[in-house]
Amino acid sequence: MTQAPSDPSADRVAGSVQADPLIRGQVGAQKRQTSQGPATGLGSEPAGPSSEVGRNAAAEPVATIVLVSNGPGEMTTWVRPLADELHRLLPLRPRDPQAPCSLQLLLVPCPNATGQEARLARSWDLFSRVLPAGRFWWLLLRPARHGPWPRQGVVVFLGGDQFWTVLLSARLGYRHLTYAEWVARWPQWNDHIATMGPKASRRLGPRWRDRSTEVGDLMADLTASARQDAPLPEGEWVALLPGSKRAKLQVGMPFLLAAADRLAALRPGCRFLLPVAPTTTVNELLAFAGPANPIARYFGSLEPHRQGGELITAAGTPIRLLEVHPAHGPLSQCRLALTTVGANTAELGALGVPMIVLVPTQHLHVMQAWDGWVGLLARLPLARRLLGVALTAWRMRHRGFLAWPNITAGRAVVPERVGPITPQQIAEEAADWLEHPDRLAGVRDDLRSLRGRPGAVAVLAGLVRDLLPPSLTA
Repeated sequence: MTQAPSDPSADRVAGSVQADPLIRGQVGAQKRQTSQGPATGLGSEPAGPSSEVGRNAAAEPVATIVLVSNGPGEMTTWVRPLADELHRLLPLRPRDPQAPCSLQLLLVPCPNATGQEARLARSWDLFSRVLPAGRFWWLLLRPARHGPWPRQGVVVFLGGDQFWTVLLSARLGYRHLTYAEWVARWPQWNDHIATMGPKASRRLGPRWRDRSTEVGDLMADLTASARQDAPLPEGEWVALLPGSKRAKLQVGMPFLLAAADRLAALRPGCRFLLPVAPTTTVNELLAFAGPANPIARYFGSLEPHRQGGELITAAGTPIRLLEVHPAHGPLSQCRLALTTVGANTAELGALGVPMIVLVPTQHLHVMQAWDGWVGLLARLPLARRLLGVALTAWRMRHRGFLAWPNITAGRAVVPERVGPITPQQIAEEAADWLEHPDRLAGVRDDLRSLRGRPGAVAVLAGLVRDLLPPSLTA
């Protein structure tokens, strides 16, 4: 997701774009797309059997919609809901093999990605083609090598660096729409801007506001109706969300299992569930929680094992594994969640689930899951450990809010625990929250008030449709 703080480097890049006549000419191409010949384009890997059927059963599409995204959080909370809505709104390939328009997905370079996003997207059968992030630069340099593109199309930014979609839409001569959570960095290169809320709208210059629409929070559509999906057995359910990236799982898995053991001892009626991120597996989670991970010994987490649909800790605490995606129904029924930072805090907030957000800093050298150049520097092979510690410690000292509900509200709605915290401390705090349901209800009400009204996904899908050629949407 895009981050709330502005990036000073973005302004420097903006200057270079404005000064570069080549890029200016490419961006201008999207305004002249009707006079261009067929665009060549996006390198592809078939999304599934249906895409092959579509190519064999009908002529090539005359237009396409390209969703651009990066990490696992954006994929499940932004990309999939919008793709589903677009298929409901329009006849699109691959679901309609005869449709004149296709839906495609391009993944862009991101230090927070797991490498499994393309596989996940193909499993949904929503996209005619899925291009992994490793091919992004080759696409920009040699689009003709990656298969034909329709003459007309729309590029939609849904996560990553907004500049990547500026380059892509310019290179292919397509129209361009950005979904801006906090700021639209390149309004001059957008045909339309969909803002999440008034903060992003106010940051637009007056000359660009006529091409913007405030659509709301895409995750506001994760409504309370999710409680009717997959009802949980009676009990005081607590969700454990260790993250989806290696850097977070290395710390998050042993920490949360140790906290669950201690909370179960304090409140024997507690029941636990753990949603398995779509970009990881249960076996990987077990490895991170066991002796293969040296950090597990630090937190006193011994080797767990799987028993049916549950993970059983060494102390005997059963934790229900959720391998269905998304797990909004079960999550929405939890009284409390213990979670690492990331898109999961936005998802929990949209579901109205109170949470304690955890950043144990005892092992900063593995907490390199940051955005932008900081995350890239922290991954340099020769200086990884030293840089990782230095950069992460700097960010911790200069941090603002880390949880998305707190960032959105500009105040502490949910507690953030950053520092050399222990599983015992978090278990005691969680037990105290569970002992006071009135406090949990207050947090739940605050989260619901931040969520906004549902319907943002439908509004955004309508804006995408409006950028397509009128002949396709009549």
